[in-house]
Amino acid sequence: MTLILNIETSTTNCSVSISKYEEIIALEEKDFENYSHSEVLHIYINELFRKSGLSINDISAVSISEGPGSYTGLRIGSATAKGICFALKIPLIALDTMDILAKKVKSKTGYIIPSLDAGRNEIYYSVFDYNFQKIEPTNFKELNTKSFEKYLDSESVYFVGNANNKLKDFLNSRNAVFLKKELPSSVEMASLSFEKFSRNEFIDIEYFEPNYLKNFMKK
Repeated sequence: MTLILNIETSTTNCSVSISKYEEIIALEEKDFENYSHSEVLHIYINELFRKSGLSINDISAVSISEGPGSYTGLRIGSATAKGICFALKIPLIALDTMDILAKKVKSKTGYIIPSLDAGRNEIYYSVFDYNFQKIEPTNFKELNTKSFEKYLDSESVYFVGNANNKLKDFLNSRNAVFLKKELPSSVEMASLSFEKFSRNEFIDIEYFEPNYLKNFMKK
């Protein structure tokens, strides 16, 4: 039986879950306005095991949201995940935060652009087609009125993430669909982490560092 502990701390949403294969069997999460991950992450993990009746020794692997996102949030999540993996001698799985966020969109047409606020007029983003095939790799960019024009000129584009209000200031297209505020969650990590586990796509625990993209974003 494959049990994976999923940890998502890239934004103000502190989210942890246990998945059995691709199914979430226990979840603890809350969106904290002032980034309280250092105070609650270990409490939430303990609650997962208390409520599920499982032991941390039952876990097959730990999956971490690797970024981009909050510098401090990613650092706390990474340190926790690596500590558990070292202690239990189990593998670590790293997931792109944009992949996790994109999974919140359900569409049979168009494009999906997950994005997170990166300060000033910049965002972290990726571009996917509706089958979740990545068209543009995860990166950051400064927004302007021409941003994502080649996608918006052809089909509907579904924007998801906490940068939507910022995007609305620059994009004026009938094809732009701004979904309600959504933050990355460990719920969407279940299928992604199990897929990597099944392919033995693990990372070197000792040398792993989150994908900060912009090291100066300290929130």
